[in-house]
Amino acid sequence: MTEVHVHGPHATVRSHGFEDEVAVEEPLEIRVDGAPLAVTMRTPGHDEELALGFLVGEGLIDGPRRAEPTLEANTVEVAGPLVREPSARSFYTTSSCGVCGKGALEEVAVLSEPVAAGPVLERALLADLPERLRQPTFARTGGLHATGLFDPSGELVCVREDVGRHNAMDKVVGWALRQGMLPLHPRVVCVSGRLSFELVQKAAVAGAPVLVGVGAPTSLAVRLAEDRGLTLCGFARGGRVNVYTGEERVR
Repeated sequence: MTEVHVHGPHATVRSHGFEDEVAVEEPLEIRVDGAPLAVTMRTPGHDEELALGFLVGEGLIDGPRRAEPTLEANTVEVAGPLVREPSARSFYTTSSCGVCGKGALEEVAVLSEPVAAGPVLERALLADLPERLRQPTFARTGGLHATGLFDPSGELVCVREDVGRHNAMDKVVGWALRQGMLPLHPRVVCVSGRLSFELVQKAAVAGAPVLVGVGAPTSLAVRLAEDRGLTLCGFARGGRVNVYTGEERVR
């Protein structure tokens, strides 16, 4: 018999004499003025930030909003109204949503201005950012992604973990919104995994000038970063980093 005991963002699994720590994954429903808008699978914790960051990334809010859990489990209520109607693209889909590259780029262009110039950062600093991410739950479970927000000197400002890489980014953006730190410029965003189109979209809409990842970018992520004037860096590990776009910010 297998037993699962949840302790916040991680859980203990006991099965046939074997015990392990795993990441918690549960659904979160985001509502606006009582109306369901989206459901995402996430690691519990900082749910209000997640909801706000998601809405910022989709261009549905442009400033701080009241966000709080409801009496129902796994639900966050956000105060409306929205600044625009949600996209026809379903929020339940993943990166294989079927939206064409041209349409995706045009939609993000509507949601965000090109990123402002600067700052100029040392390549060695960008390569080192993943080592500066604090990931306590990942250390226990090995099952979470992390997003960190850094100042131009490389000091960690905020870090969030989640089973979904997009959720970790949303939590950081939601935190920054509450702190009055949007747009994110001149701060740098670093993620623990690959660089998908959605992560570049969220960074661009939030006004981040630089996005660094441990893994590889996708072709559409590179195209979007180039279009929005964002510096995109991948394979940041072992003191090295590849700079795909926005080389003018790297010294």
